[in-house]
Amino acid sequence: MLLAKKRVCAAPFVNVSLRNSSDEGTKMNRLNINAIALAISLGFSAGAMAEGMSKTDYTAGKDKVAADYKAGKAACASLSANAKDICVAEAKGAQKVAAAELEATYKPTTKTRYNAHVAKAEADYGVANEKCDDLAGNEKDVCVKEAKAAQTTAKADAKAQMKTTDANVTANTKTADARSTASAKTTEARKDATADKVDAQYAVAKEKCDAKTGAAKDECMAKEKASAGK
Repeated sequence: MLLAKKRVCAAPFVNVSLRNSSDEGTKMNRLNINAIALAISLGFSAGAMAEGMSKTDYTAGKDKVAADYKAGKAACASLSANAKDICVAEAKGAQKVAAAELEATYKPTTKTRYNAHVAKAEADYGVANEKCDDLAGNEKDVCVKEAKAAQTTAKADAKAQMKTTDANVTANTKTADARSTASAKTTEARKDATADKVDAQYAVAKEKCDAKTGAAKDECMAKEKASAGK
C-alpha cells in the first residue's frame, strides 16, 4: 500500500458494480474491478486529511492510479454490448475518484475534499446512466432521472458540507459579526442543497407520471407539484 508511513483510514470507493451475470468471465471482471477499487481507495477521515502525504508518495500514487485504470479497462475486454460499456464506465469512474482522493490527501483542503466527493458523484452517475441503457421507454427515462437525482443530491450535500466547514472555521476565528455572517452562509448553503434535491426528485416524479394517461396523469402531476411546492 501507498502511504505505509502515514495513517490512512480505508474509505468506501465508487459505489458501482457490474451487472449480475451467470457468465464466469463477467464475474471475474467484476472481482477484478472491485480489487482495483480497494487497492487505490484513499481515506477521508479528518486525521488522514490533516496528515497529507509526501511528494514521493504522491508521485507514486499518480503512477498507480494510471496503472490501475489501465488494468481495470483491460478487464472489460472480454465483455460485450452494454455490459462492456458499464465496465468501462466503472473503470473510468474509479480512476477519477482515485485521482481526486489522491489530490485531497496530498493537499488536504475543504476544496480538494469537495472535488473528491464530486468526482464520486459523477462516477456513480456515469455507471448508473450506462445501466439505464438496458431499459427502454418510460422505464429508461425514469432510470436516467433517478441517476441524475442521485448525482444532484450527492453534489448538493458536498457543496453544503464544504460551505458549512468553511463557515465553521470562520466562526471559530473571527469577530462576532463574522460569526453571524458565517452562520447565515451555513443556513443558506443547507437551504440551497435542499432546494436542489427537491427539484431533482420532482424531475423523477414527473417522469413517472408520464407513464400514466388522462385524468390519472393529471392527478399524479398535481400531487407531485404540491409535494414539491411548485
